[in-house]
Amino acid sequence: MKKIISIFIFSFLAVLTVSAQLDRSQRPEPGPAPVIQLGDFESFTMENGLQVIVVENRNVPVVSFQLTLDIDPILEGEAKGYIDFAGQLMREGTTNRKKAEIDEAADFIGANLSTYSTGMFGSSLTRHKGTLLDLMSDVLLNPIFPVEELERRINQARSGLQTIKTDGNAIARNVSLTQTYGSDHPYGEVLTEETLDNITVDLLKDYYNTYWKPNAGYMVIVGDIDVTEAKTLMNKYFSSWQRGDVPRHTYPTPVAPEGRRVAFAERTGASQSVVQITYPVVLPVGHEDAISVSVMNGILGGGVFSGRLMQNLREDKGYTYGARSNISTDRLVSRFIASTEVRNSVTDSTVVEILGEMEKLINEPVSERDIELVKNYMTGQFARSLESPRTIANFALNIKRYDLPEDYYANYLTRLEAVNIEDVQQMAQKYLKPNNAIIVVAGSMDEVPETLERFSATGTVEFFDAFGQPFVAPELEEAPANVTVQTVLNKYFNAIGGKESFNKINDLKQVIEIEMMGQKATIKQYQKAPNKLRVETIFGGNVVQAQIFDGNTAAMTGMMGSQQFTEGPEFETMKMQAIMNAEMNYADYGIEKSLEGIANLEGKRAYRVLVISPEGQRSREFYDYQTGLKIRSESEMGTALYDDYQPLVIEKEGKRPSFFARLFGAKTPVESFELKFPRLITQQAGGQVIEMKVTEIEINSGIEKEKFLIN
Repeated sequence: MKKIISIFIFSFLAVLTVSAQLDRSQRPEPGPAPVIQLGDFESFTMENGLQVIVVENRNVPVVSFQLTLDIDPILEGEAKGYIDFAGQLMREGTTNRKKAEIDEAADFIGANLSTYSTGMFGSSLTRHKGTLLDLMSDVLLNPIFPVEELERRINQARSGLQTIKTDGNAIARNVSLTQTYGSDHPYGEVLTEETLDNITVDLLKDYYNTYWKPNAGYMVIVGDIDVTEAKTLMNKYFSSWQRGDVPRHTYPTPVAPEGRRVAFAERTGASQSVVQITYPVVLPVGHEDAISVSVMNGILGGGVFSGRLMQNLREDKGYTYGARSNISTDRLVSRFIASTEVRNSVTDSTVVEILGEMEKLINEPVSERDIELVKNYMTGQFARSLESPRTIANFALNIKRYDLPEDYYANYLTRLEAVNIEDVQQMAQKYLKPNNAIIVVAGSMDEVPETLERFSATGTVEFFDAFGQPFVAPELEEAPANVTVQTVLNKYFNAIGGKESFNKINDLKQVIEIEMMGQKATIKQYQKAPNKLRVETIFGGNVVQAQIFDGNTAAMTGMMGSQQFTEGPEFETMKMQAIMNAEMNYADYGIEKSLEGIANLEGKRAYRVLVISPEGQRSREFYDYQTGLKIRSESEMGTALYDDYQPLVIEKEGKRPSFFARLFGAKTPVESFELKFPRLITQQAGGQVIEMKVTEIEINSGIEKEKFLIN
């Protein structure tokens, strides 16, 4: 029987009333660490080796079962991702039930049931626990890993990988992991299109058959149940699970570089850089330094607003909205990471400040106030965590998994209170390595890399792609001497119908159907020359958002209210979008453009044009070398692909004959002209892929000016 359940934190305020007044100039001595009183949990081991932990809690009639496999990380190599898919697919069908039957059975009793690569979780009302365990045991013992479901998941993952190329945080994470841990360590592997191609059902089944063994597992039961009933249920539903040998794995321990490295990855069209400073750290769970390191990191930037990185980069410099640092524990190897997102122009300055804050902690003692702020924060977090019986159960699990002292959590606050100024500086000197760090930046290739060379021990910047692989930017083919940016744009204008024809558009309406994350919506865009715009987003037949520019003022209305703008980035963006045929007259609006050369887009040659707004925002447009059509746009908002250009024939009345000419039979001439619009636009942004299909286009239909009124 172990002591680990309830906590009582007492604070006492002793006021001694004596003849003298309280001396407020003297700081009171800190009291003793809060007292933690521990309750009981029960545990037992089944004959097949499954270890069971039971935390009884009769407060609500609910019980949960969490299975955790204690297995070493596995190097997946050229099939990275198959282990995660194995965990996901376990719930997708068994030899006894189809996926729909599992879903229906769980829904009928209001249960939660999920599986993942190293375990499963289920919860229900107490009276349904038998039904829940019947489902869980079937999923655990009889998974079939359906091929069609694996193919569906792989296709989903493939779509998701496309968005990573414009997601600065995802890019930086991939580069950070691959460079911190290396390709010969499981923590250094990232999912790619190539590894997806190598994943098969046989790999999933092999992983399950090799590692899903009861003698490598812990079942944590929490809720309205006692140990006697738990034993009965475990034997009934899981005794047939056969034990077996589970492979163990060891890997070389990653080490910090001998000198600083700079790893850069392009974030297409970005006006901001994601900055991460990282390196590996060996800090096992339960290590004697763990609590002191947490205090030290809390002072640097560990999740409290008073962290020095936040105070420096946000409050003092105004570079960012947030800056954090973290050092976590791990059985094999962990890492230090400090991260933020800043403007391109201050990327190098941000690196200077982060490294400087690390050096300051190494060289200068912190104040007592710094320590107390972090201790109070950590004490509060710990106390709040113990409000959940599941947290208590996880403490018990950690004690078993990591062979921690039985009083590890009971004495947590005592050890936290004992951390002092000297401890913090010692931890900084031991674990902060500003001169042996990897500086990872995902930002603009045009503005950032050269500013980072001075931070590298070798004076060079290493380049990587979005998945952390070494990258050599393909050299642009030089455009022919007689081709200028205006030549490229004129060819594009002619390909879509000509500037003269587009200048005959007085108003334009487009209806666009979009699908994102399984949800469908409609966008209706109304535009009237010279510079009026209305864009409506419609869900379920209702307008949930409208953006309007009436020529002078921009407005956004929606379920959360309405806003109006006459200046600022939102105003400038809508002002430019409202101009009819703006790209045909870039120079009139202070927009700079230049031809950079000919790019190779997956085998297709395209002219690449750099566009810079008056505010300094950069984007790139790509025009097909053969047809002249625009096929791609890249900006900090994401990437847009244009496809399926279709012609639209427009008829327009010419100049009306004079009265006398009409008297003698002359008719008003009708001229027709053909315009081309892309009917399919694929937007990759914000971690999502959005397909937009243009289903309706109307030109010169006489849109009333009232459509653009702002109330």
